[in-house]
Formats: sequence, C-alpha cells, structure tokens
Amino acid sequence: MITCFIRYEIDPFQGDAFQRYARNWGRVIPRCGAELIGYFAPHEGVSTVAYGVYSIASLAAYEAYRARLAADPEGQENYEFAARERFIRREDRLFLRLASAPHAAGERP
Repeated sequence: MITCFIRYEIDPFQGDAFQRYARNWGRVIPRCGAELIGYFAPHEGVSTVAYGVYSIASLAAYEAYRARLAADPEGQENYEFAARERFIRREDRLFLRLASAPHAAGERP
C-alpha cells in the first residue's frame, strides 16, 4: 500500500472554492478505486497550503485509478471547475509507504 500526499498552494481568497473541490473529490476518489483519507484546508496559520491524502495498492493500481478518474464525468467536471476558477496555484504529489507499522502501543516488530 502506498499513500499519495498532494500539497496544494491555493489562493487564500478562494478557500470556499477549494472546499467545494475537496467535497467533490470525496465522492469521486473512492468510486474510482482509491481509499480517501481526506482533504485538509487551511484553518489557522498559513492560509495558502492545503492537502489531499489517499492510499492505493501500488503504482500500477494508481495508473489504472488515474484513468478511471479522468473518465469519470464528475471528476472531469471537478478538473474543469478548478481550471476555470483558478484557486489552485500549484500542486505537488508525493508517494510514501508506511514505515512505522506496527505502531500500536506495546507492539514490537
């Protein structure tokens, strides 16, 4: 299992648009095959950084997921919404795997 962390730089005056975008992905991402952990919008502190986080089985599964996402009508609409409203200034993806498991109290590898 790998987890994708998307770091967004967003327009601080369009936080509502980003939240709408995030809620839309909340329906689309699970339907297209990834396990959505969540989208996180600024609350306090820096007002231009937001995150989207989801897990998927492998990079090969990610490629198939991206194809389903691109073909999904609601996904296409959300991409178009972001392009039209221009609230995302930058987007970076990072893929990580969990290195601390098991990490429950008292467990040893």
